[in-house]
Amino acid sequence: MRAVQAKEFGGPEVLVSVELPDPVPGPGEVVIDVAYVDTIFVETQVRAGWGRDWFQVTPPYVPGGGVSGVVGALGAGVPAEWLGRRVTSLVSDGYAERAVAPVSTLTVVPDSVDLLTAAALVHDGLTAAGLLEVTSVGPTDRVLILGASGGMGTLLIQLAHERGARVVAVARGDAKLSLVRDLGADAVVDATRDDWVAAARRALGGTVEGADVVLDGVGGDLGAAALPLTADGGRFSAHGAASGGFSPLDTEEAARRGIEVFGIGDIQFAPADLRRFTSTAHSEAAAGRLRPVIGEVFTLERAGDAHTAVEGRGLVGKVVLKV
Repeated sequence: MRAVQAKEFGGPEVLVSVELPDPVPGPGEVVIDVAYVDTIFVETQVRAGWGRDWFQVTPPYVPGGGVSGVVGALGAGVPAEWLGRRVTSLVSDGYAERAVAPVSTLTVVPDSVDLLTAAALVHDGLTAAGLLEVTSVGPTDRVLILGASGGMGTLLIQLAHERGARVVAVARGDAKLSLVRDLGADAVVDATRDDWVAAARRALGGTVEGADVVLDGVGGDLGAAALPLTADGGRFSAHGAASGGFSPLDTEEAARRGIEVFGIGDIQFAPADLRRFTSTAHSEAAAGRLRPVIGEVFTLERAGDAHTAVEGRGLVGKVVLKV
């Protein structure tokens, strides 16, 4: 089968096309004939050699943690009705024509949702749904979203808006600000402005209270600068590291002000929750309330170009690979 491997740690050029043996499902597993592969920013960071404490991979390896496709083969003990079903799943080697997944990880894609949309929801849809549950976003909350024009940020805007929250979206540049406004943000803030923190405070109501919930998908100094924008007793999720590292938060300030801080560990969900949050994202998409923004679709062989596009930050929303 066709696949893409990272032959070593480095730039996008280390992603090369290879031929590998077709995978064979073990007991309780299926083979998915992959239609689309989700890509997320952290995959570019892992490829470059970042985050080895969290992501223990050794080149050469096949990247890719989430796919959509059709079940093409069954392992022992898997009910026959799974054959031919359209599914999504988290996998360990998605940049390939076929991928093995335990049947317990599969989520059936609703008939009204196409496989491209389903792929764009594999990681970000379930994580966005899970984040809003973890941080208890409700209809009276003011929610500040950093990195709002990215794959997950665009979903967080829609889901938080659907919950009735007031959403303030932080993004970079006019095109991205226009997008997040169209997706339902009540106010937008340009992160390229020197005074973006003051602008965000005004957008949150101009009071000292600030945001009830901050969803930080960026990390670094931008995320750290958002902590003072959090209301006393609020919630701050530092789950993103797109800037190169997680936010260096002043934990003493957070504790003093009663701010509950969540990190990457709080969105490492149990298998049952993974399926539940994925089903939630699928259902919202099927109902027309959730639309993933897909910036560009690349062929599998152009995985290196896809990573370049993700790292360049010029595109909005998701980058997806078509197999």
